[in-house]
Amino acid sequence: MWKGVFPAVTTKFTANDGLDMTEMERCFGLQIDAGVDGLIIGGSLGEAMALEPEEKLEILKLARKVAGSRPVLMTVCESSTKRAVKAAEAAAKAGADGFMLLPGVPYRSAPHETVAHLLEVTRAGGLPAMIYNNPVAYGVDVSLDMFEQLAAEPLIVAMKESTDDIRRATEVFNRFGSRFDVFTGVDNLALESIVMGVDGWVAGLVVAFPKETVAIWRLARAGRLEEARAIYRWFRPLLDLDVSTFLVQNIKLAEVLAIGSTDRCRAPRISHAGAERARLEAIIRKAIETRPALPAV
Repeated sequence: MWKGVFPAVTTKFTANDGLDMTEMERCFGLQIDAGVDGLIIGGSLGEAMALEPEEKLEILKLARKVAGSRPVLMTVCESSTKRAVKAAEAAAKAGADGFMLLPGVPYRSAPHETVAHLLEVTRAGGLPAMIYNNPVAYGVDVSLDMFEQLAAEPLIVAMKESTDDIRRATEVFNRFGSRFDVFTGVDNLALESIVMGVDGWVAGLVVAFPKETVAIWRLARAGRLEEARAIYRWFRPLLDLDVSTFLVQNIKLAEVLAIGSTDRCRAPRISHAGAERARLEAIIRKAIETRPALPAV
C-alpha cells in the first residue's frame, strides 16, 4: 500500500515557542520537490510528546495541504489506549491518510497488552496503520508472533522495522511474504535494508538532505548499487546522527546548515551549544563541502 521514502519531519517553532507554520510549509515543500513518497508527522523526530493535541492537528492539516496526492501519516504515541484512541479518531477526522502507531509509552506492555492496544487504536481510527517497532528506544518488541495476531486485522498494513537487527526484515518476509509493507526506520541501516527488499524508508536525515536520500532509494531499487553505495558512504557520518538520544537536536542542526532552517526545540530539549555543537557542525559542514553529484534516476 505504501512504498518509498517517507520523511519523519521535524516540527518548527517560533522564538516564542509557537508553531512556525511558514517554515514548516517551506520545509515540507522541499521534501515534496525532492520526490519523497509521503510524509509522517508527529513522530519522535517531530517532538510529538512535547506537542499539544491541537498542535498535531494543525501540523497534519498543513502537511496534507503541501503533500498533494502523497499520503500523510499521523504518528499516534500516547501513554494510554484511551488517549491513543482519541488521537487516532481526531487525526482521521482532520484528514490523515493513515497512522504510524506505537505501543503505549512509557509503560512497557506485555505482549497481549501490546496487541490489544494496537488493535483497539487501529480500529478506532478506521484508517490503515503502520506499526512502529522500536524496542531499542521504547522497550517493547512487537515480535513476529505478535504480528501473526495483528495480521488478522486488514487495517494493519505496514511495519516500521527499527530493531537495529538487519536480520529481522528477512525473517518478516520469510514468515509473512507480502502481507505487510516493511519500512526500515534506522537511517544508518537503510541501504542494507533496501538490498534485503524492504518496501520503504522512514527517514530522518532526509529533512536536511532530501535529494540524496531519494537518490539512494531510487538507485538501489533500480539495481544501481554501486552508485547508491557511493552516495551512502558519503552520507553515513550524517546518518549516524539519527541513532542518538539527541537525534532531534542533531538533525535540526543539520537542517540549519543544509537548508537554512532553524534548530529551535521545545523544552526540555535544548539546541546544541558549545563544544558539542562545534563537533557536529564540523561533521555536517564536511559533508556539505564534499557533497557528491547525483546521477539521474
